[in-house]
Amino acid sequence: MKDIRAILERSSRVVVLGASSKTYKAGFYVGEYLHDQGYAVSGVNPELVGSQLFGRPVASSLDEVEGDVDLLDVFRRPELLPDHLEEMIRLAPSVVWFQQGIRNDVVARALSDAGIDVVQNRCTLADHRAFGLPRR
Repeated sequence: MKDIRAILERSSRVVVLGASSKTYKAGFYVGEYLHDQGYAVSGVNPELVGSQLFGRPVASSLDEVEGDVDLLDVFRRPELLPDHLEEMIRLAPSVVWFQQGIRNDVVARALSDAGIDVVQNRCTLADHRAFGLPRR
């Protein structure tokens, strides 16, 4: 098990794959929470290109994300994750975090083999709150 607290403490830039503009969806409110906590959060969703989320323009794909990424927060169904695998590896975040309810051991193994830490089936918002981490 990765040290979840340490991941949240050392991460500063978060990319949300499967970001949503619908405030009731986790792909929105988790990213918004992290942004409000002081993380630099960017969204990825091809349907939202041209708009902004979390104070930044939305990218259509992971390949459009520029710069270093500490944590890739994934809000995509497990069966869709293989479609993103090569992009995730090219992005080379320190950690790929599959949100609560999302698990794909094959993709997780491939990411680990590429030197990327993986967290599966956990919620960044819930864990941040549970640890009582301060705003950044």
